[in-house]
Amino acid sequence: MSRASKHATGDSFFAWDGDVLIINILGKPSASKNAIGKPFGKQLKVSVTAAPLAGKATDHMVRFLATQFEVAGADIEVVFGRMNVNKQVRIKAPKRLPSVFAQGSLLLGDDE
Repeated sequence: MSRASKHATGDSFFAWDGDVLIINILGKPSASKNAIGKPFGKQLKVSVTAAPLAGKATDHMVRFLATQFEVAGADIEVVFGRMNVNKQVRIKAPKRLPSVFAQGSLLLGDDE
């Protein structure tokens, strides 16, 4: 699949497309701190301190996620939702996964 769709993650907030991690995000701009929260339905809550002005909160979120996944900012593509709290991102070959992804994979089970 060359482009992710809104349903690319199935019943989870994330999915893999080869070595690319696809994540559905529920963004929270103007937060007190940058943080990766808990899954909320089929989305992962991500809070950032930047205000939602002209995509600046999304740009800030990409830089924050790059540090969390140990990739360059250029390795993160915002598929949709640049000007919206509902987003989908693709992260190329993440070197690190935050602990919430281990918890999420347990929910999927091993028989998929």
